[in-house]
Amino acid sequence: MSFGKMPIANGFLTPEQYPEEYFFELGTAFCPHCKMVQLTELVDERKMFHENYAFFSSTSVRMAEHFQRFAKGVMKDYLDPSDPFVVEIGSNDGIMLQNFARAGVRHLGIEPSANVAEVARGKGIRTISEFFNEDLARRIVAELGQADAFLGANVMCHIPYLHSVAAGIRILLKPRGVLMFEDPYMGDIVQKTSYDQIYDEHAFYFSVASVSHLFGEHGLEVIDVLPQNVHGGSMRYVIAHKGARPVSAAVALQRAREEALGLHRPETYDQLRRNIERSRDELMALLRDLKRQGKRVVGYGATSKSTTVTNYCGITPDLVEFISDTTPIKQGKFSPGAHIPVRPYSAFQERYPDYALLFAWNHAEEIMAKEQKFRDAGGKWINYVPKVQVSA
Repeated sequence: MSFGKMPIANGFLTPEQYPEEYFFELGTAFCPHCKMVQLTELVDERKMFHENYAFFSSTSVRMAEHFQRFAKGVMKDYLDPSDPFVVEIGSNDGIMLQNFARAGVRHLGIEPSANVAEVARGKGIRTISEFFNEDLARRIVAELGQADAFLGANVMCHIPYLHSVAAGIRILLKPRGVLMFEDPYMGDIVQKTSYDQIYDEHAFYFSVASVSHLFGEHGLEVIDVLPQNVHGGSMRYVIAHKGARPVSAAVALQRAREEALGLHRPETYDQLRRNIERSRDELMALLRDLKRQGKRVVGYGATSKSTTVTNYCGITPDLVEFISDTTPIKQGKFSPGAHIPVRPYSAFQERYPDYALLFAWNHAEEIMAKEQKFRDAGGKWINYVPKVQVSA
């Protein structure tokens, strides 16, 4: 499926930068052999992850709590009691590794975006700004030894050269070491029509079948799977050297669910494309109707997801007045491609709109808990996942 010409999802910009704005063809395809869903055109990683990267994990209290639980589980179940060592890929501002640092566990964060890595180092978290591959794995082992756990959260799907990463992980892990990572799950995208999970940073859309095939080629196997209620539906995969640890019954159960859902069949993705097109048409019809009524609509959350939705659907500033966001680096700029103004959260509070288009729907629970005043003032929410609807 093609979503048309698309800018860098996190490429918030000023009007002076419009003439140089980068666009690419956002398309996805399914491979019947390895069962992977992936982008058909990849963007140079340096255009996405750099010294001005605009996403900081610690802006979400709920995610901080989620990663604290993640870290506690790793410490309880998988660390060698004598001098354990944990490595995290795409460690961002240290939101997960800070838990290991506080516990006195040796750790290393690998974060290619220099500005984000600097924030982590400011918290006392050992962090390097590089891209992980086999060569880096060898250097880490030579300097720091092999790892008990190699972690990733919402990052493995970002990496186009995954075979080099898998080969590096095999080098880096101790004989009974584990890889644990979580990413948006293809089964949830199919069931919820959550097409805004598809953007430049997400090169792959994983299932248990595709992850098993990929890492199986490198002598590694999936030993457990744990569904996660974050980022709109994610799956956490636990992977070890083949035969090193017992395989949980949850793996076969999830594979059976995927078969029932049809994640191995091209027809499933044909239907998903039709569902996405219907969602687009219904959302645009709603926004145009609200404009005819003279209603004010404001976007809530200048997310990477919002870039896919605004550009694929054709949402323009005359339909959505601005997007409210709490991230300072995005404020005062304009959204990629659609060029909708991004304003501080205070702009949303000072003059409530009639409707808020919830781009940050994956944080809905956290958002709804703090926006009672908006609802009391008569404000309504526009949701488009799992279907287009208005709610009070």
